[in-house]
Amino acid sequence: MAYTTINKSTDYFNTVLHTGANKTVSVGFEPSFSWVKERDAAGHALFDAVRGATKLLESNSTNAQATLSDSLTSFTSDGFVLGADSGGYVGGSSQATVSWNWRGNGAGSSNTDGSITSTVSANTTSGFSIVKWTGTASAGTIGHGLGVAPKVVLVKRYSTSGGGWLMQHGDLTGATYVVKLNATSVEENDGANFNSAFPTSSVFSVYNSNNTNKSGDLHIAYCFAEKQGYSKFGSYTGNANANGPFIYTGFKPAMIFLKNINDGAKNWEIIDNRRPSTGQNPADDILFPDTADPESSSQTDRLVDFVSNGIKIRGNSGQLNGSGNKFIYLAFAEAPLVGSNNVPANAR
Repeated sequence: MAYTTINKSTDYFNTVLHTGANKTVSVGFEPSFSWVKERDAAGHALFDAVRGATKLLESNSTNAQATLSDSLTSFTSDGFVLGADSGGYVGGSSQATVSWNWRGNGAGSSNTDGSITSTVSANTTSGFSIVKWTGTASAGTIGHGLGVAPKVVLVKRYSTSGGGWLMQHGDLTGATYVVKLNATSVEENDGANFNSAFPTSSVFSVYNSNNTNKSGDLHIAYCFAEKQGYSKFGSYTGNANANGPFIYTGFKPAMIFLKNINDGAKNWEIIDNRRPSTGQNPADDILFPDTADPESSSQTDRLVDFVSNGIKIRGNSGQLNGSGNKFIYLAFAEAPLVGSNNVPANAR
């Protein structure tokens, strides 16, 4: 059985649905990172407490950070506040909207664990941190504040345009490999991004890439370490069969975030436990981090089941089950299979 110190996953990660703007949205905790998407309209909007409210990044774009004063205007002890949303990113015009929210540690504090000083907002219980630094264009290390090595590091240069979203994931081919969140491309071999090194328990590495360490520019990283019963970051191989692979996570999933890293024509996908609103299996309402496209639903070749201990792939699409293709994923829990209180989770 998988035991965890996190019996209530929604204290650290929560998917929330809302409609419209000019409102306060309850998340159930004070988020430090909120990723907001209008389900039937274009655009992703990523906000964090380290860069500050109203500061928006788009996962599908290489654009610099934008300041939208009437978007997500503040983080609260229970969620966030939305303005009128004249930009149309966070629920304006009565749009149905989803947000994925992670608990960090507020605006963060200075960290000197690495050779490059960073600002870090870290939640060591859930294995999540937000890291900000100024690039040097030379080899260096950056403190992440987690106390254990993160398996996933996602970096964006944000003070100037042109920087892609670079992800280092422990199940890519090796430490020199990255995959781009803002593109459908396959994994790429380029050691300049993370200096050909996986993170340690205190730091991750950068070199001279304009994406991860451009001189004088500001960069942000979202770091994730696995926590038993709460998060799992791994890979699986597709079989192009409706009876697809089973991904053991050790918990009932709330969300899976995945990418075919062998096929450059396939999108990233996000599937969660709130869409559709019935909360029943199979789940087939999909959003795409690398495009601004609206939600896609009712596609029988892209079905998944969220069960008490993992995820069962039910579709044969190359997007999530291409034959012989390798897929990486990030999964977060709705509830552990068995908590430290010895209470088992139920399937949907």
